[in-house]
Amino acid sequence: MKLIFITKAKENIQAAQLLFDNNLYNASANRAYYAAFHAALAALSDAGIQSERLSHEATQAHFSDQLIRRRKIYPGHLKSYLLDLQAVRDDADYKLKLISKKVAWRQVHKAKEFLERVEKEIS
Repeated sequence: MKLIFITKAKENIQAAQLLFDNNLYNASANRAYYAAFHAALAALSDAGIQSERLSHEATQAHFSDQLIRRRKIYPGHLKSYLLDLQAVRDDADYKLKLISKKVAWRQVHKAKEFLERVEKEIS
């Protein structure tokens, strides 16, 4: 299962970068979030933590509580990444506002850092 989620995460980070490079910042922000979300699912799967519902809230809570706070597998600064990435994705998808180049760039780089850290840990 973790390999499927890593594959999805990698596809999403590639899509986020391509979209960013083509000035499609709202779509880039969306894909960046999903890259990190799928990476978090891979990390949870690798740690043996299965959730019956793959909700965003449950995934974020389990990653933060189990893998950062309790098991200390991931550094504390990653705790806010999923929430921050989702907040920008929500703005891009549901609000009457446009994501700037600067914000989209941050999204892509946070998602890349998150994915790289997960890949390093589960390999």
